Amino acid sequence: MSDTEQTIEDHAERSAGASQDAPAAPGAAGAAEEGHGGSEPERDALQGDVEELVQALAKRDEYLALAQRTQADFENYRKRVAKEALAAQRKGAAKLARELLPALDNLDRALEAAAEQDPLLEGVKLVRGELHAALARTGIESFSPKGERFDPVEHEAMAQQPVDGVEGGLVAEVYQPGYRMGEEIIRPARVLVAA
Repeated sequence: MSDTEQTIEDHAERSAGASQDAPAAPGAAGAAEEGHGGSEPERDALQGDVEELVQALAKRDEYLALAQRTQADFENYRKRVAKEALAAQRKGAAKLARELLPALDNLDRALEAAAEQDPLLEGVKLVRGELHAALARTGIESFSPKGERFDPVEHEAMAQQPVDGVEGGLVAEVYQPGYRMGEEIIRPARVLVAA
């Protein structure tokens, strides 16, 4: 036997002895015996873990979707309640204004009829000013449409007659100012319409 053949044989013997002395890796024997990853019970356990994980992920997605729907529903509810509260507030302010407007009209008549030197005149002006300011704070404003085209939505025609220098269909005189809150007419202006 040549030196080269002897060296190869020695090396093979040492390799075989080392592999017999080395401890086998866990599952390596089963893998070598069966030719695939692990024994039957290990594969079943792994398969069960994977199925549990898939079910847990599906549940998580279901709960996440439910939470998102609930959050969206609550946000819509919150917006609807805020809108309804604002509408109720505006409705209440408009109702109160309708109740106060006759008193305001009477104050205007008192101011027109009062003598210049009447000592109560200043007090009536102050009360009228306070009422107008209170209405303005709630978003209610008066309007006087003299010279505008008659609009049955905003104006109430008390009379219609020819008026010198005023084109037909225009408001010639305002008997009582109108009041509005934004686009809503609380009370139409009472007017004389030129024919």
